[in-house]
Amino acid sequence: MNILFLCTGNSCRSIIAEALLQSMAPPGVTGQSAGSQPTGFVHSRALTVLQKAGLPTEGLASKSWHDLPQKPDAVITLCASAAAESCPLYFGSVVRSHWGMPDPAKVQGNEATIQAAFSKTFAVLHQCIGTLAKELAPEPDIEAARLQDLLNTIASL
Repeated sequence: MNILFLCTGNSCRSIIAEALLQSMAPPGVTGQSAGSQPTGFVHSRALTVLQKAGLPTEGLASKSWHDLPQKPDAVITLCASAAAESCPLYFGSVVRSHWGMPDPAKVQGNEATIQAAFSKTFAVLHQCIGTLAKELAPEPDIEAARLQDLLNTIASL
């Protein structure tokens, strides 16, 4: 099973989610990330929060959804509400879920405020992806309807 985390810029949230799933996923489950309008770089604070958690950052890159090496089985969008930013729509026959959260790269303020935003994004994604990995561990090839229910339940955490 391949899960795509999708944002507009693919520089923060989706990158963090990709790294978390790659580190927590049971055998047979992979994660990737992409953007509909990729920035072309991974935000340095996203890399810092991953490194502080001891997660590898090698190979993480901001990339277009047109350049995916593998077709996803599920797509999870991570953008905030439509009023805050445009959320990409992935067309194709896949399971879809929306785990909306604010973009930490858009937070303004002092250094502590900005770092706190990245830490909060990491913590929320860690909880969600930890739940997903735990549920997929006994059965990584679950049927689409069950996966849809699982992803939507996690979205409401």
